[in-house]
Amino acid sequence: MPMRRYALFILMLLMVILSSCSSRRKTIKPGTATASRVADAMSQLKSRSLYRFITDWTGVQYKLGGLDKRGIDCSGFALLLQKDIYGNTLPRRSRDQAEVIRKKNPGQLKEGDLIFFSFGGGAVDHVGVYLNNSYFVHASTTRGVIVDDLNLPVYQKAMVKAGSINN
Repeated sequence: MPMRRYALFILMLLMVILSSCSSRRKTIKPGTATASRVADAMSQLKSRSLYRFITDWTGVQYKLGGLDKRGIDCSGFALLLQKDIYGNTLPRRSRDQAEVIRKKNPGQLKEGDLIFFSFGGGAVDHVGVYLNNSYFVHASTTRGVIVDDLNLPVYQKAMVKAGSINN
């Protein structure tokens, strides 16, 4: 009996730790960011390695706690992108990632900056990576890894913080 309680405790603890992206509701319909505008944003990336990283991951399905091509969550995607492209180390959860950035106004964002959202009302529960011209890449719970328009009302309402990683 004590082993069963221990296993239940560990399971509950894992669910809490990995829940940083799980409270996000379905927020927008596929195709709201036009393909030509997304292609334009991608073509204007300064970093070719960032371009390759995004195209390599685009369409990978969302999986809470995932960290590979079989499925990835938003904070895992931001963590891998920052590590592979910029050599930055980030915490695993989006709310912890939000604590290690130098805050900027949205108009000051540069390629590679992080954008944090609260779709559940309150704590940070989603993260994306800014590209340019108000476009960002993220692991959507409904559409997987995708480039989206930050100007969409759903993102404007939910954005709570943005900025560069403190080095």
